[in-house]
Amino acid sequence: MSSTKASLRLAEAIDGSGRLNGRCADRLVATIDEFARIAKSSGCAELMAFATSAVRDAKNSEEVLARVRAETGVALRVLSGVDESRLTFLAVRRWYGWSAGRILNIDIGGGSLEISSGVDEEPDVALSLPLGAGRLTREWLPDDPPGRRRVQMLRDWLATELAEPGKQVREAGRPDLAVATSKTFRSLARLTGAAPSAAGPYVKRTLTATGLRQLIAFISRMTAADRAELEGVSADRAPQIVAGALVAEASMKALEVECVDICPWALREGLILRRLDSEADPTTWVETSVQGVDAKSR
Repeated sequence: MSSTKASLRLAEAIDGSGRLNGRCADRLVATIDEFARIAKSSGCAELMAFATSAVRDAKNSEEVLARVRAETGVALRVLSGVDESRLTFLAVRRWYGWSAGRILNIDIGGGSLEISSGVDEEPDVALSLPLGAGRLTREWLPDDPPGRRRVQMLRDWLATELAEPGKQVREAGRPDLAVATSKTFRSLARLTGAAPSAAGPYVKRTLTATGLRQLIAFISRMTAADRAELEGVSADRAPQIVAGALVAEASMKALEVECVDICPWALREGLILRRLDSEADPTTWVETSVQGVDAKSR
């Protein structure tokens, strides 16, 4: 097994007209081409290429997808926000098992926030909201470091935006286990004292609301360069970690959660698990029992 990653930060590269800019599209094409070559040289029998929020919401997404296919030969499939939420939930369920009872999961991406809750492998509620860390950094926190007033404005706005989604998820049932996925949550947990990644995936890691509030007060006064020096924060993530922390704080408050367990599995594992479960084309999955909300950016 091998793993190769590249951070493109597409959600931060949307221009004022809502389009992925040319330089960002160039990086996307080059990265997909490189990864396709790596997969081929590694003897990969099947390539699963998916795009999420940034490509999904870009006004020139069709143009970008066509260019990717023409220049790399890879047909990049775009997941809906609801499917992102559902597939991440599947990964979390498989990690914790049936004995976990009702699971509530929160996942913060660059462009969107996914929240799901359920007692089965398919969540009862799966929400996708345009509240990703990269998107909000671009729209709300352009200064470095972000001003105290802007941080408070974003905090207040998030509380309003998450009031109704939080109510909808709470009405589905009180969770037996509250979970968080994504690199953002792993970084936040590490910054509040959780074990480093080197300790392995089976070490229990948690993030508390109290620890998160204290962390926000600390990192919101720092520049991105200074945050990148903190253990657990990469240079790529440092610019958007403040916005990510504010989304995490607002989500936990809206869902009335004081502590979340950090799950090492997320969307990638959910895609693989679903593919192993079924020969069906992943883009055709539909579950009418799910209360899906795939909100568009405003």
